[in-house]
Amino acid sequence: MSTEHIRNFCIIAHIDHGKSTLADRLLEETHTLAKKDMKAQVLDSMDLERERGITIKSHPIQMKYNHSNEQKFIFNLIDTPGHVDFTYEVSRSLAACEGALLLVDAVQGVEAQTVSNSYLAIENDLTIIPVINKVDLDGARIDEVTHQIMELIGCDESEILSASAKSGIGIQDIFDAIIDRIPPPEERSDGPLRAMIFDSMYDNYKGAIPYVRVFDGVLKPGDTANFFTHDRQYDITEVGHFVMKQVPAKQLRAGDVGYLLGSIRNVSHILPGDTITTKANPAMERLPGYKEIKPMVFSGLYPSDADDYDQLRTALDKLKLNDASLLYEPETSEALGFGFRCGFLGLLHMEIIQERLEREFDIALVTTSPNVQYKVELKDGSIVEVDTPAKMPSSGDIQAILEPHVSAEIITPKEYIGGIMTLCQKKRGIYKNTNYITADKAQLHYDLPLGEIIFDFYDKLKSTTRGYASLDYHISDYVSGDLKKLDILINNEVVDALSMITHSNDAYDRGIALCSKLKELIPRQMFDVPIQASLGHKIISRSTVKAIKKNVTAKCYGGDITRKQKLWKKQKEGKKRMKSIGKVEIPQEALLAVLQIDSD
Repeated sequence: MSTEHIRNFCIIAHIDHGKSTLADRLLEETHTLAKKDMKAQVLDSMDLERERGITIKSHPIQMKYNHSNEQKFIFNLIDTPGHVDFTYEVSRSLAACEGALLLVDAVQGVEAQTVSNSYLAIENDLTIIPVINKVDLDGARIDEVTHQIMELIGCDESEILSASAKSGIGIQDIFDAIIDRIPPPEERSDGPLRAMIFDSMYDNYKGAIPYVRVFDGVLKPGDTANFFTHDRQYDITEVGHFVMKQVPAKQLRAGDVGYLLGSIRNVSHILPGDTITTKANPAMERLPGYKEIKPMVFSGLYPSDADDYDQLRTALDKLKLNDASLLYEPETSEALGFGFRCGFLGLLHMEIIQERLEREFDIALVTTSPNVQYKVELKDGSIVEVDTPAKMPSSGDIQAILEPHVSAEIITPKEYIGGIMTLCQKKRGIYKNTNYITADKAQLHYDLPLGEIIFDFYDKLKSTTRGYASLDYHISDYVSGDLKKLDILINNEVVDALSMITHSNDAYDRGIALCSKLKELIPRQMFDVPIQASLGHKIISRSTVKAIKKNVTAKCYGGDITRKQKLWKKQKEGKKRMKSIGKVEIPQEALLAVLQIDSD
């Protein structure tokens, strides 16, 4: 089939605006799946995606559509995530398409991810088809949402479609718009091969499987694939398309979306955004837009049972095969033993990985407090990247500590602007500007430290606005800040699992709160256990877990007082000796106290 009858598009929207439901209707109407095989969120293959009602991974699928003029078309659809943590998935999917369906909830209207994804689509020069979804709901505000979309992407009212993915309203109009408005791929099958990797998966039998969009040339079995990012070469044994499952094909031509097999056992060789060419007829330039995935949030994962360390390593290796964005390296903690320092795209990504480890591999985990990656400028002029407080250089060697800042975009009804500004101010936010999307809906721009928003900012934003506000952000720059390393000492020993990097204005309050919390959680010993919070060499807070005291004079009935004094003195010396050599067992609840403090 010529490229004239191919349409490559994706569906972009804010979370919960109906992307997966619309994909279900398109599959149903094109008879890609029989009705008996249909189920809700059919493209969401993971149990977690179904349970949480969100899309985590991009899912490509090919549909064959018979148009009313009896022409046959091939639709390559890539379903995309809507959560801010998975923006990299969205950007790679957009780069593989010529058009995008912009889905907006008729009740909720334009939200933060709607704006962000629209800008991504415009940057990739995609044809945008705006669709107002859920028009059959009682609370639908079609006229107002129409005006919001017109303001956002500058389209005419006539270009905006109305639909209900759930009930099937307007689906035919969407099909017509895809054919009429989205341009077909360019016919460039004669030149050297250039195919972009937009995703991948791992099969235990077939190895790593790159998902590709072919822009130039032809890809077929027997070719030797070259990757631009590294020097590895692989002989291609199979190519094919996605129709719920992988369907082999003779070749992939310019404009096609599909997969390739080449006995690739190392998933690190498959990098989203990378360009593939062939050894026989190599391309000189890679496709534009490749960006290395960079984790934003770091946390330690430790097995509750030390014997499960090897099992945890194996489990992380397996998850890495299907999630190239997961980074991890072994680390040791005096309090927790052997574990791994893991890098995640955000807190949701971290939660999903943790839940998959516990659910799919039956591993009980202890998770340390999440933190961001800092850049530390030393007095000798060198820069050190620090992803855990334990790696922080000595305070005497530090010239400055730089923390990542984000450019945040908050969309909210105007009555909540005051509450949001107060919240952002508490999180050290710097106000930029306010734009009014409509008379009742505002768009606030703030510069915020990433370390301040990864814990509970989103929850507090939703609570402040009764759930009406939405948040989107991207990393803007590293900014020097008045940051300190807060250490917790238990029985005069630093517990590395409880250390944190915090702003000096918050250090005293956090130190006091943490010492108070730990006093409740650490069990009493036969000796006094001091709990201290320190900034460098300065103790800023202290609490004491009092000793369990034995009455050594219980059997002394009367007699000389010196007898009792000797027993008390002996007990005191024994407790002093016990304290010097004794070890305090720290329960898991105490190690999670940092998280409890941050959520208060």
